[in-house]
Amino acid sequence: ITQNSAIRACEKGEQWVQALRLFGAMADGCVQRDTLTYNAVVIAVYNGQQWIQAVQMFRDMADSRLESSTVTHNVAVSACEKSRQWVRALQIFREMATSFVE
Repeated sequence: ITQNSAIRACEKGEQWVQALRLFGAMADGCVQRDTLTYNAVVIAVYNGQQWIQAVQMFRDMADSRLESSTVTHNVAVSACEKSRQWVRALQIFREMATSFVE
């Protein structure tokens, strides 16, 4: 919970690099990441205009077998739009529709 709060603070403070560092430190310290962790870091990098990184974090979340939320999907689709990854945006949208994300 503390790490999620710290990443969220980085997101609010527009400190996307620090958010990524904290995110990485969680793995190094064997701290489990959850949907809230990914949401916060995806939003942080998106707000830092690191759209390709945001899409990659979304993919990493899926690879980790964590359930994504509507927030995660919306940010990922928007990041695809900003980085001109139209096909990927449509794939994410379809995934969201078929998985009944709330």
